Amino acid sequence: MKNQKIMFAVKSVILISMVVFAVFSTLEKGISFHTFLPLFFIPMGVYMFIELKKIEKELAQKKE
Repeated sequence: MKNQKIMFAVKSVILISMVVFAVFSTLEKGISFHTFLPLFFIPMGVYMFIELKKIEKELAQKKE
């Protein structure tokens, strides 16, 4: 569980940095592949978040 939280945090930081890079790249050079690159990884981050919440819920039920 702890490893999954760490991995989620790391992937979130990477995704945020990709978004920032895409914004700066778009402002400097216009629309390119880098503009849309974060859009491919956002669903992966959402899926990881949902799975993490499911695991936390299941662990809470087992403690009861």
